[in-house]
Amino acid sequence: MTEIIDGKGLAKKIRENLKKDVDELKKEGIHPKFAVILVGDDPASKIYIRNKNRACSEVGIEYEEHLLSENTTMEELLNLIDMLNKDKSINGILLQSPLPEHLDINEAFRKIDYRKDVDGFNPVNVGRLALGQDCFVSCTPYGIIKMLEEYNIPIEGKRAVIIGRSNIVGKPLIQCLLSKNATVTICHSKTKNIKDITKEADIVVTALGKPNFLKADMVKDGATVIDVGINRLKNGKITGDVDFDEVSKKTSFITPVPGGVGPMTIAMLMNNIVKATKDQNK
Repeated sequence: MTEIIDGKGLAKKIRENLKKDVDELKKEGIHPKFAVILVGDDPASKIYIRNKNRACSEVGIEYEEHLLSENTTMEELLNLIDMLNKDKSINGILLQSPLPEHLDINEAFRKIDYRKDVDGFNPVNVGRLALGQDCFVSCTPYGIIKMLEEYNIPIEGKRAVIIGRSNIVGKPLIQCLLSKNATVTICHSKTKNIKDITKEADIVVTALGKPNFLKADMVKDGATVIDVGINRLKNGKITGDVDFDEVSKKTSFITPVPGGVGPMTIAMLMNNIVKATKDQNK
């Protein structure tokens, strides 16, 4: 029988434990503080930063927003990042993506001090993750690993297939799974016969942004399926990349959408902010 992975419940538990850490830091006169930069008026981005603000409030992290216009120049953006880098009261910095097309997000990620890069996108943290060194891990892959561990789902020696090769999920998740001794295959838009690959997987992670892409005949019996996708249908309903009703009949474990990976992403962001605060105050 399939067990549904409760990302929302696990995220709540993580936030409660982090609040205890933050309370202890405050007793020492240390107040974790997080800064978010949003460029433009993307509606989804506004929802995401509102959720981050709410999570900070629950954990006890101070929060500040820097809202920039759609026409912000690269120089203005880099100057703001530089100011936040130098501000010792700021422990974590996040640049909300996507950016307007005229801005270079990779240049902006390089500018963020890797010690405050709580999203894990500065090349220093990306490289350290690949080398198995201490770093900030991108929040969604980090949350996926935490869910697998919480539910005692074996990773070592298992075959994991990731569908999607983004810098945000697919690529860092490769390193996370390799560090747990999984055998990892990544599929993408140019991969042929994806079904033949996914049917061999013990763990399937979908992160491609296509509603109901993963069908029951693409999954072997007893597999674990992690659905990263968040897609809004024409009727307003939110669905993932997985045909949940059908696929869940074959799996051992599966994440729902919503209530699966999404809450864990924000919980691990809170975790990274607390880690950054502790590291900067050693």
